[in-house]
Amino acid sequence: MARYFVTGATGFVGGRLAVQLRESGHQVVAIAREPGRADALRAAGVEVCRGDVLEPESLPGPMAGCDGVFHLAGWYRIGTRHAREGERINVDGTRNVLECMRRLRVPRGVYTSTLAVHGNTRGRLVDETHRHAGPFESAYDRSKWRAHHEVALPMMRAGLPLVIVMPGLVYGPGDTSIVHTLLVRYLTRKLPMVPAWSAYSWAHVDDVARGHVLAMQRGRAGESYHLAGPAATLVEALALAERITGVPRPATVAPPWLLRALAAVMTPVALIAPLEGEYHPETLRVMAGVTYQGRADKAKSELGWSARALDVGLRETLVCEMALLGMPAPSASR
Repeated sequence: MARYFVTGATGFVGGRLAVQLRESGHQVVAIAREPGRADALRAAGVEVCRGDVLEPESLPGPMAGCDGVFHLAGWYRIGTRHAREGERINVDGTRNVLECMRRLRVPRGVYTSTLAVHGNTRGRLVDETHRHAGPFESAYDRSKWRAHHEVALPMMRAGLPLVIVMPGLVYGPGDTSIVHTLLVRYLTRKLPMVPAWSAYSWAHVDDVARGHVLAMQRGRAGESYHLAGPAATLVEALALAERITGVPRPATVAPPWLLRALAAVMTPVALIAPLEGEYHPETLRVMAGVTYQGRADKAKSELGWSARALDVGLRETLVCEMALLGMPAPSASR
């Protein structure tokens, strides 16, 4: 069995990855800025050490002697005034972790990028060879592009034994992202509209975590792999959610031009008011018919990876969210 170093283990995907590794009998050492708040990881048998990707001196101790590095720690916010923090965590933090891996000569590494580095794919299902140089729809997209193209790829070309995985939209029980917010607003009938044409490659969190393990075991150093699940628009996903739960989806479908117009109106407002979340112009732009979609053929053929059907994963997610809201579970026949 191997010993793995994991950043981002207190996060959504990282937590599932740490548990999967432990269930397979591996040793896992994770860093956390506040180890006292990582009880769930310790309960799973994970060794938790004080560490921060922005503090390079905190990395060598926990990483030393490990057989592999999983770097998942990252900043993910859409519609925020704190984009500079994201640049530091996603770019400088990635450089710190990978430099430490190089100095310690760790034999294998997996870095978590994202399909968002491809930008708006405009309805196309792109593969790993796709290149996008801007413009970017969000500060998150831009910061992850920099980490991918300015940090990870050059170090791989210089010989770092690293594999890159690129998830699409990650969903599932336990999510706290904008996807969770959207589903809760839908279930509580507080979602006024759904954006037209916005589309993603949906991948369940457990499938994405498993993809990381497969990349460590089977991925070719120097290569990138899309962990892209089934492609679906938000309109299609909420129509599926309605069939599962019986909760009606929003009747209003907002065209991209309307959301872009609202974004233009809110831009000067954001300069003087502390806008966050769904009313921030960045959020409106991201929802204005943008698509983040990719093909997973390479991950399927080389890693043996697969993603569950959206109706299967979405049912599990919605049942969990409904239970947390005190709503009765949907019938199995729906």
